[in-house]
Amino acid sequence: MIPLGFWNGPPTVFVAASRYNAAFDRWAYRMLTVCLKFLAWWPLWLLQGLGVLAGWMAYLADGSYRRRLGDNVRQSGLAAQGVCYNRLLHRAIREHGKGAFELLAAWGRPSSAVAALVRRCQGWELVDAALAAQRPLIFVTPHLGAFDVAGRYISTRLPYPLTAMYRPPKLRWLEPLMNAGRVRDKGRTAPATAAGVRQLLKALKSGEATVILPDQAPGAGEGVWADFFGRPAYTMTLLPRLATAADAVVLFFFAERLSWGRGYVVHILPMQGEFRGEREADALTLNRNIENLIRMAPTQYLWSYNRYKRPAGAPEAA
Repeated sequence: MIPLGFWNGPPTVFVAASRYNAAFDRWAYRMLTVCLKFLAWWPLWLLQGLGVLAGWMAYLADGSYRRRLGDNVRQSGLAAQGVCYNRLLHRAIREHGKGAFELLAAWGRPSSAVAALVRRCQGWELVDAALAAQRPLIFVTPHLGAFDVAGRYISTRLPYPLTAMYRPPKLRWLEPLMNAGRVRDKGRTAPATAAGVRQLLKALKSGEATVILPDQAPGAGEGVWADFFGRPAYTMTLLPRLATAADAVVLFFFAERLSWGRGYVVHILPMQGEFRGEREADALTLNRNIENLIRMAPTQYLWSYNRYKRPAGAPEAA
């Protein structure tokens, strides 16, 4: 007969094993953090060079990734079929890899060192005008160029905190590293949840600034279908609602990656058009502004992202 006391808890050996596993996980995470911080200080040209190799390896090894990247580049219509299309596609493959590896520098170096990678900024006078008018700011950047570098650069120049909305990455072990790289100095993060939306609105009502990536597919009921490079894409309605509720200045921006690891140029542009409180019209205005940014550096957009997917529970595109 098994003693009744056995059922008061798991066997001692299981408890010890779970404690060992937890301790090992903490040790492994610390070792990974140390390694990544070491890699963060490698020259940018070297990190991006390794990224080029990784980008091609991912493209050749993953059929679904390869098809989606090629289909989205073709769908954009930014390059005619043939030589122009292949040139854009091949450069996009390289830039995808660079973007992944440069995150080591963006997350692992001090804010001042990350900001120093930006060689010049075009359009900061728009920020100065909003600050002088004491209006809150919504910075909007799609998955274009080095968006983490751009966000860190802007955060270092603002006189108050910058709160960025994010979705947890699919690789769970990456989330604490990502947050550690973003939540420092004047940087804050807000999850893509109802609580995170309240956090963003509170920051805006306090006269501060937020960052939103507008080209992520929202959840069902949180978006509408709107044209994006000639095809319906489920587009967020949150950004127009926040801008209207807080009477915020909306500025679009991205960090253009210079060749050979020479750093970045941050571009800040005013929004073309305005939000009118009509969901479909506002979503279309948002997508038109995103397209304008992408046309400035089409090879540096994350074409591999499944921008045209239908989220679970969302209606079919009209």
